[in-house]
Amino acid sequence: MSNKKLRRVGLSQELCDRLSRQQIVTCRDFLCLSPLELMKMTGLSYGGVHELLCLVSRACAPQMKTAYGIKTQRSADLSPGFLTTTLSALDEALHGGVACGSLTEITGPPGCGKTQFCIMMSVLATLPTNMGGLEGAVVYIDTESAFSAERLIEIAKARFPRYFNSEEKLLLTSTKVYVYRELTCEEVLQRIESLEEEIISKRVKIVIIDSIASVVRKEFDTQLLGNMKERNKFLAKGASLLKYLAEEFSIPVILTNQITTHLSRALASQADLVSPAGDLSLSEAGSALDLLQDV
Repeated sequence: MSNKKLRRVGLSQELCDRLSRQQIVTCRDFLCLSPLELMKMTGLSYGGVHELLCLVSRACAPQMKTAYGIKTQRSADLSPGFLTTTLSALDEALHGGVACGSLTEITGPPGCGKTQFCIMMSVLATLPTNMGGLEGAVVYIDTESAFSAERLIEIAKARFPRYFNSEEKLLLTSTKVYVYRELTCEEVLQRIESLEEEIISKRVKIVIIDSIASVVRKEFDTQLLGNMKERNKFLAKGASLLKYLAEEFSIPVILTNQITTHLSRALASQADLVSPAGDLSLSEAGSALDLLQDV
């Protein structure tokens, strides 16, 4: 909640613009400043700054909820609980599809179909709700330059030939998929941090990162002292931001990951997994991905 933008907590546009020029854009940025610093930046009295601190604190502080309240709220929520994958066996295993409001991690070895699955989910998210879609836009963060617009069109035409029966519909779907090629951990993190306003303005209904492991493995050699700590710090911050976006906007967030296996001297198989979500175990990911070979 501390990552919520100040523009969404009730501050005036003029004040938000003034703070933004000082690189103060989130509740966390604001609350890390002392009252005297805020007085200097805003030009307000101590009392005025105190009121702002209370306003921002209430806006980002999580409220106490009972288990019954959470269940009732979810039942009353008009947004869909899942985005179906249209793969019946996989949807059954996932109890309806990819869950909205949480992170879903797709893991497996290179070449098993993770990117194809993500492209297919991009198509599905743009479909009308009466077809099981989310009728919205897609943010696709591509760290390996693996996204293919041609493949997007092929999947759309092959899986939904009756709906995509004209060039206009194919064009409309392709314009709803916003692809960002971010090749470093810093670029990925900056993109995630900027997504809140984009989700609102572009009606984004799903966020996909393909893949989180690619940038991490390029930049962090776990054999070097201190690298593991920095890697875990990056993953924890990224996961926190993505979890906030998923819950705040009730959208699914999909991350792909690579698994490589190494044989130890004891001939035991060990998985080398870079995981920011921790939603899927190795055995679950393997069985799910077996179903994606036909995509």
